[in-house]
Amino acid sequence: MTRTRSAPVAIVPVDTDIMRGSIALLLPHETVQPPAGDRLATLTPALRGHIQLIIPEVERITARLSTDDIPRYCALACIGEARRKLSMQAGAGPHGALTYARKLARALTALCDHYEALTGQGMCVACDRPMRAMDDTVPYDRVGNSGGARTSRVHAACAQHPRPAR
Repeated sequence: MTRTRSAPVAIVPVDTDIMRGSIALLLPHETVQPPAGDRLATLTPALRGHIQLIIPEVERITARLSTDDIPRYCALACIGEARRKLSMQAGAGPHGALTYARKLARALTALCDHYEALTGQGMCVACDRPMRAMDDTVPYDRVGNSGGARTSRVHAACAQHPRPAR
């Protein structure tokens, strides 16, 4: 009996930009109508698929961390919550379907945040988008609600064109 070697499997990083695009359709600004009907019926399984794709990746990353590592603990708790939401059913009617889809979107948001944090992808505090290695970034100092100063990074373009105050 001869054994054949299989070609190495290339691990493709999770594309959180695509996932966040799906999230944005359900957790939009107040002025945008959320999807309904067929659009919602298509988007909900896509969110479920994104969650099912990212969970093993976050688990793979957390497996390399120490068992007493706080980011590991938080990410694993988030995975448990996401799995719980995957096991749920949408409520009756259009409101129930939208509520369920938004729960999935929030769970996916948290998983994307953990994935990006654990892989070293930071988030721009000005535009809430991931910062990639090839992005031009600048330091950004801000004062938190508790009075403590915090330094982070923002895209260079975001520093030139800050968001208007809410």
